[in-house]
Formats: sequence, C-alpha cells, structure tokens
Amino acid sequence: MPHVRSFLGRHRRALLRLGAWSLMESVQTFLVGICLARALDQGFLAGRPPVGLAWLAVAAVSILLAGPVLRGVFVQLAGLVEPLRDGLVRRAVEQALRRAVADPAQAARAERAAVSRLTQQTEIARDSFAGLVLTMRSFLFTAVGALAGMATLAPELLVVVVPPMLLGLVLFLLTLVPMAAAQGRFLDADEAFTDRAGALRSQMRDLVACGTTGTAVDGTTGLIGEAAASTRSLARWTAARMLALGVAGQLPVVLLLVATPWLRDQGVTTGALMGALAYLVQSLLPALQQMMTAVGAAGSRLVVVLDRFVSEEADGGDEEEPRGTEAGDRGPCASPAGEAAPAVWCRGVRVSYGAGTRPLVEGFGLTVESGERIAVVGPSGIGKSTLAHVLCGLHTPDEGAVRLAGRPIAGRSARELARLRVLLPQQGYVFAGSVRENLAQLEPGAGDDRISRAVAALDLGPLVDRLGGLGADVDPGTLSAGERQALCLGRAYVSPAPLLILDESTCHLDPAAEAHAEDALASRPGTTLIVIAHRLSSALRADRILVLDGSGTASGTHESLLRDSPLYRDLAGHWHVPG
Repeated sequence: MPHVRSFLGRHRRALLRLGAWSLMESVQTFLVGICLARALDQGFLAGRPPVGLAWLAVAAVSILLAGPVLRGVFVQLAGLVEPLRDGLVRRAVEQALRRAVADPAQAARAERAAVSRLTQQTEIARDSFAGLVLTMRSFLFTAVGALAGMATLAPELLVVVVPPMLLGLVLFLLTLVPMAAAQGRFLDADEAFTDRAGALRSQMRDLVACGTTGTAVDGTTGLIGEAAASTRSLARWTAARMLALGVAGQLPVVLLLVATPWLRDQGVTTGALMGALAYLVQSLLPALQQMMTAVGAAGSRLVVVLDRFVSEEADGGDEEEPRGTEAGDRGPCASPAGEAAPAVWCRGVRVSYGAGTRPLVEGFGLTVESGERIAVVGPSGIGKSTLAHVLCGLHTPDEGAVRLAGRPIAGRSARELARLRVLLPQQGYVFAGSVRENLAQLEPGAGDDRISRAVAALDLGPLVDRLGGLGADVDPGTLSAGERQALCLGRAYVSPAPLLILDESTCHLDPAAEAHAEDALASRPGTTLIVIAHRLSSALRADRILVLDGSGTASGTHESLLRDSPLYRDLAGHWHVPG
C-alpha cells in the first residue's frame, strides 16, 4: 500500500482528469433510465407518442456521446498505465543488476528471472492494472449514475436493488485474499517448474549418456504435483467468486420482478419500473460483473506480481547484519578504540584476473580518512579502475579485507553499498526519464530542494533550463558525452553516500568545469572524494596522491612524490608540469 499511495500521489493529475471524463459517463447512465421512464409515463402510456419519441431521442443522443467520452477515458488511462510499466521495467533491471553483483555465481539464474520480469510479469502488471482501473472506474461512476437515477424515479427501488448487490460484494471481497494466495502459489509453482525444465534442457545430453533420465524425471514429479494442486486451488476459489458474482449480478433483477406488486402499491409507475430494469440490465449489473471479474482475476494477478517486485527489492536490501561486522566490533580489521572509522580501510588486498596471472594489486593497503580528497594516478592498464571496483564492492579481491566507514564490504547487499559509496564511470549513463528522475536515481525520495542545491552547486542550471526544467523528459541520444557526465555528477551530489569515487568521470568536461565539479563534490558536507585522475590538475587539487606502478604504491603530496617517485616524475613530465 505505501508503494500504491506513492505512485498514485505522483500521478494525481492523471487521476483527476480520468475522474472528470468518467463523471460524464455517470451523466450518460443517468439519462438512459430517466429518458426511458419519461418516454413511457409521459409519452406512450399517456397517449402522446411524439413526447415518447422525443425522450427516446434524448437517450439516443446520450448513448452516441459515450464514444468521445470513452476515447477521453482511454487517453487519460495511458497516463497511469505507461508510467507504471516503465517503473517496473526500471525496478526489474535494478534488481537483476544488484543480484548479479551481489552473487556472480547466480548471475545466470538472476538473468532468467530478470527476463521473466521484463517480459511476462511487467506485461501482466500493465494489462492487469489497465483493466482494473478501467473496470473499477466504470462500475463506480456507472453506479453513481444508476443509483441516482433510481432515487430520482422512486426511492423504493433502492430498497429492493441495493441489499442483494451489497451482499454479493461482501461475499466477493471475502474471496480476494485467499484468491490472491492461490494465485501466488500458482505463480511460484510455475516458476519452479520452468527453472527445473530449463536446467534439464541444458543437461539433456549428459542425462541420456549417463542413463539418469529416470532420476531427473522423478525430481520433477513433485513440481508437477504442486503445479496441479495450485491450479485446483485456484479453480475452487474461482468457483466461489462466480457464486458471489451470481448473487450480486442476478439476484437484484429477480427481486425487482418479485417485488413489482409491492412497488406498484407504493405508487411506483410502470415507466419507473422499466427505467430501473434498464439501469440494472443495461448499465449497473454489466459494470458490476466486469468489475468483479477484473478484481478477482486481473486484480489478484496484479497484487501477486507487484508483491514479487517489492519483496524482491526488500530481500536484496534488508539482509541481516553479519555477526561481528558492526563498526564497534573488535574484529581484526576494526579501528582502534576511541577513533572514528576511516572512510576507506583496506589491508593485504590482492587482485588478479585469474589463477596464474600476474596480480594487478598485491599486498595493497590504504587508509582514507573521512572528508579527505585523494587522487589515484598511474599508467593506463595498471589497475586504477579495478581498484575502484574493489573499493566499491563490485569486484571481490582474491585476498585481503576492505572496509567502508568501518564496515566490512564483503557480504553487504547492493542497497547497503549504495548508501555507503557511489562510483561514477567514464561513460555517463542517462536513462529516458525526466531530469528530476535522472538526478534522483540514487535517492528516489530526494525533494526538489535537495536536487536544486545539486544543480546550483555544479552549475547545471543552463543545462537543466535547456532541457526544459526538472520535469522535462530527457532524450539520452540528444545529449553530448559531457552533458551526460554532468547529469551523472549531479546524481552523485544528490545521493546519500558519503564516499564518491570518480573513475575518469569528468574526462569529457573542459578543465575549468572539471575543477568546479570536483571542488563542488568535495565541498559537499561529509563527503570523501577519490578521483581516478586523467589530468594532473586533479592530482594537484587533492589532499593526497596515490601512485600505482604495478609492483607497489607510493603516496604523498605533489611535491613529495616529485622527489621520491620516479614514476610520478615521469607522469608529471608527460603532463607538461614545469620543474
């Protein structure tokens, strides 16, 4: 429900426009029954056929006007449905990436699950949501028009019609929770069987060669039985839903016919009875049946699918803290008592591309204090980007320990790591969404004040204005490489992470813009900045410079490294630094 409220709150205008178009549908429903009653009572039964024909003409006109109204409804419906689908696609991609990074060994399975979410499940959610909104809206506004019409014709009609409808609705609502549970069980069984079948397909040749096909088949028997049981359970609850549908959809008509003598004694006219029957048969009951069918089928599927997206994200972000890894624990990597944990701490780190290959980094140790500004330099291919990936948790070292803010990086979920650090690569990624959504990607709850501070701090105002403001849609193909990098820098500024790592992520900016961006990010409160430098000017702005040379490292200021590091002197000479 919090996700539903948040989504509907962001699209309040589309909801209001949809309601305005639907209100005209209520008027059309109201006119049909009223015109029929008046045509009988004041026209044909009163011996005045022209009057009756005039009322029927009004009803016909109201029915013809339903076409443009329905077109307007569908236009506004798209304003709700398509953002939902786009949001689910983004969420599915993010979940797949988090799972693949957190557990590369399970990347293939995560890929299959991601394909299912990107194709089948997002389309189920999109179609189910569209059908649900369309039918619930239709029932609500049709009921308003029909009940208002009956009250206008004769209030006694409501006494006969409303109770059986409410009884059917209550019975229907009682089936929703078990129906959703049965639908969830059915999807779980279907996914389990699909995974098993996919695994067997890739192993078929080995199974036949080893003569173990019988064992493989036995292993799927339980999955087939569960799929069959879940299908039977779903069918039973579908039958219960059909019973509720019959009570709500057929009983009011029967009671109206049975109660006709009593209604006549109460002064209800023949035209009013025919108008009420028209309201029931032509408008109210079809809308009720469509709504109950949609909620019972599409609604349960929608709840189950959305729950899978939400629970997937929660499972990836709410993992229990590993024992002995709290910042205050006295493990072998803990900071001395009474000292604040450094922003980055690593010891004995060894990284290679595989067994038998020369390590890029071996025995590496580094301590970066909170608020410090570090530049990493070295020849191309020496391992600077690999080191950045290790510090971010994107690459697991062969040996050694890494901590961020006093907390071991190993075993952390993708969501936890996202709160600790941000890595900006050389290629800035901008997706097709609004400027606001791009800047707030790493902190979706960020308000416009926070985003505006980032825009001001990084001088992104001209770019944002050219794009049409924070609410404007971004076409990534129209942006230059520098503009994409600028938006990504703003995204890093908005993020809550205290550690920012720039892996040549300003290479497409001019030197002045690069200097301003680095200074702005370093000046952000509580920020520790590590820059993989491609210009010596980045190193000159740093508090400390780390030089990677393959066989070891050197660390110090520009002046001390010019004196003590031959490699740094060579790099500085290549960068044309005097002296």
